[in-house]
Amino acid sequence: MYNQRSPMNPNDKLLTRRVEKVLPSKEGLQELLNSGRKIRLYQGFDPTGGRLHLGHTIGLRKLMDFARLGHEVIFLFGTGTVLVGDPSERDTGRKLITQEEIDQNIEGWKDQVAPIVDFSKITIKQNGDWLVPLTLKDIVGIASNISAVQLFKRESFTRRIEQGDTVWYHETMYPLLQGYDSVAMDVDLEIGGTDQEFNMLIGRELQHKMKGRDKFVLTVPMILGTDGGQMSKTTGNCIWLDDTPEDMFGKIMSLPDSQILSYWQLLTDLPLEDLTDLDQNPLDHKKRLAEDITRQFHGPDKAHEAADHFHRTVQQKETPDEVEEFSIDRGEHTYLDIIKQANTNLSNSEIKRLAAQGGIKWNGQSITNLNEKFDVGGGEILQVGKRLFRKAKVD
Repeated sequence: MYNQRSPMNPNDKLLTRRVEKVLPSKEGLQELLNSGRKIRLYQGFDPTGGRLHLGHTIGLRKLMDFARLGHEVIFLFGTGTVLVGDPSERDTGRKLITQEEIDQNIEGWKDQVAPIVDFSKITIKQNGDWLVPLTLKDIVGIASNISAVQLFKRESFTRRIEQGDTVWYHETMYPLLQGYDSVAMDVDLEIGGTDQEFNMLIGRELQHKMKGRDKFVLTVPMILGTDGGQMSKTTGNCIWLDDTPEDMFGKIMSLPDSQILSYWQLLTDLPLEDLTDLDQNPLDHKKRLAEDITRQFHGPDKAHEAADHFHRTVQQKETPDEVEEFSIDRGEHTYLDIIKQANTNLSNSEIKRLAAQGGIKWNGQSITNLNEKFDVGGGEILQVGKRLFRKAKVD
């Protein structure tokens, strides 16, 4: 099915696993790495999101691959570019965010990625430190290196223009400002998702014109979500880093077999050669995958308990012996209100999608009308999906 020889040296694996493409060429970057020189590289992170999913970790894992080999790795938070808002893959403009929200998101972000990031091996920077003090003369100087036509050729802009929507001038500044990060930090390499390729190439051009030196661009693949579409918080198909062990394990087990290989390759360090019999034995491989990813974020004991929980509640269709309680006032409530109070961590879109699929039950009966009101007496069992159970406790 899938076979790969052991790498000849660490740099072979560095530019193979979790890598979509290297620009201008993989051979050029490999030559630089094989020279023995330690390079400076970074990835930029959007401080507007407070909750991260597994897709966000692909670039982080690649950065840590470099860090463990002694390269200088920078995690860059876009506290300056956030004032503009990244228009990548967006059909509308973005709302501005306060500094207080940014600070809260960065702290939450660090907490969520701590299980897979060794902060002693990386440096954290914020691009607001150099972008905010830029003068008008500085900005004009940066902009003089990139043509306006080039900026308006980006796909999201042309799509919005064709639809008759507005592209605001400040949005066209985003690639310039993000690109200037490469110049300000004088880097050899930038890492990002495939959706960031346009912005990263602008940075490559600015580095060449303003510093007279090359910068490589490495894109990492995007991951698919639980519904087979691109994992995104707007679609409700995410496996979140702060999911409970049971939810994380169960969501991975719900994936189509066709996604086992990509998750195995992108989200674990499990040997790829172990998948040689994937076609004949997908279930056991998926269980190993689910337990490994759950272990990364919750530890081996919780991962083992989650595997046992899945076996009993999904495969044997048992109600768990111990069900987490949630408090609710006595009286009338809608099903939607109950689900929101039950600490499910689900968005409204996720709740509506599950209800439409018959995936939400109250005392064993499927719920279809989320706005229906009724009295809660206490002791009722809410089931969301195949794995999440909550017991109502009336205060």
